[in-house]
Amino acid sequence: MRTHSIIIAGGSGSRMGQDIPKQFINVYDKPVLIYTLESFQRHELIDNIVVVCIDGWHDVVQAYARQFEISKLSQVVSGGSTGQESIRNGVYALEGVAQPDDLAVIHDGIRPLVAPEVLTDVVRVASEKGNAVTSLPYNEQIFVVDEDDPTTTTSFIPRETLRRVSTPQAYRYDVLLAAYREAFEREVGIYGSHYTNTMMVELGHTLHFAAGSDKNIKLTTKDDLEMFKAYLHQDEDTWLK
Repeated sequence: MRTHSIIIAGGSGSRMGQDIPKQFINVYDKPVLIYTLESFQRHELIDNIVVVCIDGWHDVVQAYARQFEISKLSQVVSGGSTGQESIRNGVYALEGVAQPDDLAVIHDGIRPLVAPEVLTDVVRVASEKGNAVTSLPYNEQIFVVDEDDPTTTTSFIPRETLRRVSTPQAYRYDVLLAAYREAFEREVGIYGSHYTNTMMVELGHTLHFAAGSDKNIKLTTKDDLEMFKAYLHQDEDTWLK
């Protein structure tokens, strides 16, 4: 069994307010995307990397991969008009490459602080259960807005019943491929904020939790970028080798 990673870097990053997509913003002379790819390049359980990239930036990704020695990169494929189309394109790109029982790990290119132990656990759980989603407990109280008066509430959701789920996520390849074909044929779980995990649940699959990390932040705003820089300074003598 081999483990393939699909790194999603197809967004334009408009909320960051920069002139280039946020995954290509340089932080200390290195693009954000490369920090992400290096985590997968270094990990012994990752065999192959596919990057789903915004059109017009394919050659840039290839050039950066050569510069920073991302030798596991095998393909750069075009993203779609939605997040789910981009993930689907990455899944389809592995046809003829991945075996049915191989694993596909899906990860956001703008989550550059994915720790090795998080990747290890998501692969371990998926190897045992067929899938795994990175998750953390929810530590805040969640109250439900009153239908008659949205400024009030009379009910809450116990936080111990909730989990925060992000990427990386891992799935057995044949199940993932069949799920994307079904989802786009039936138009289930592919619009709006849907991601692979929500799509799989809507298609009737049971998901399994793997370990997560609070440092695995998604770089969406300028504040996120500053937090990323702070983490790099904080950890430069430990995990970032």
